[in-house]
Amino acid sequence: MEIIESVNIENLIDEIQHLVYSSRRRVIANVNKEHLLTYWNIGKIIIEKETKSHINNQTSRKIILHISKILTKKLGRGFSRSNLFNMRKFYLSYPNVQTLSGQLTWSIYCELLAISDLNKRAFYEKESQNANWTVRELKRQINSSLFERLLLSKGKNNKKTILKLAKEGQIISNPDDLIKDPYVFEFLGIQGNKPILEKDLEKRLIKHIEDFLLELGKGFMYIGSQQRVTINNTHYYVDMVFYNKILKSYVLIELKTKKLQISDGGQMNTYLNYYKTEINDDNDNPPIGIIICAEKDEIAAEYILGGLTNSIFASQYTYVLPNEEQLIHQIEEIIIDNKE
Repeated sequence: MEIIESVNIENLIDEIQHLVYSSRRRVIANVNKEHLLTYWNIGKIIIEKETKSHINNQTSRKIILHISKILTKKLGRGFSRSNLFNMRKFYLSYPNVQTLSGQLTWSIYCELLAISDLNKRAFYEKESQNANWTVRELKRQINSSLFERLLLSKGKNNKKTILKLAKEGQIISNPDDLIKDPYVFEFLGIQGNKPILEKDLEKRLIKHIEDFLLELGKGFMYIGSQQRVTINNTHYYVDMVFYNKILKSYVLIELKTKKLQISDGGQMNTYLNYYKTEINDDNDNPPIGIIICAEKDEIAAEYILGGLTNSIFASQYTYVLPNEEQLIHQIEEIIIDNKE
């Protein structure tokens, strides 16, 4: 018994646990790499046979359908016609096997292969790696047109901005990089422009906090809602408070279910001054304010938020997924304007 008591049992268990978990992660990673390599090689074999036999696309489709049925009988699931087509496309899209990321699963790659725009595909591929997205999260970000919304949130963008976003993903180095416009709350399940009280919108966002954090982006940690600010014995309450670990800043969010008002800017500025003075630690950067409103006028927003020393942004929100074609058209117009 004395010998047992002399050993730190908790540390021993922790070390063994860490060893086992690390081993399991390596096994899963290796299995995933083997899957990707196998599917890439299947795609390579199909393409090489087609090239050698001068097979056209129509004949290729017939062959793939035929071998799909046979392979499924012999090897089981995973060899459907659509999956074999994806393997073929996988090889064509990534001819250099060294460029494949072992971090990404086959399901992730199948979603990426469906994106025809190469810059957009490169962006989502980079973000999937950086943010460690699941397939569900990737689908959601694609459906919510994250790539296009980030481009439009940058203001005047050009081809250089698009290429940078495609190559590096979303890089957060200053408060502006956090902002999206609009924010998409389709996960709340609210139909159309149904009126809703601010407190009810807040409750729904808290209930779906994981989805809201995904929409906010990288580095956000939820602190709480209705966080009290006391000035001269009068209590005020910030709707939602987060901390962004990348920027080392508190992020205060005010929800407005109506059009952005002049008073909204002053209210947020007051909260930020309080946090900067009373809440911030020495290693924290200045807090950031985001007013998420149902509607805003761009010119009015410039007057309301302009000239403030604090970083305050106003963005609209929507309950429905944005129209991707309209967003792309807006981006193209901005690029054309920048060339003139």
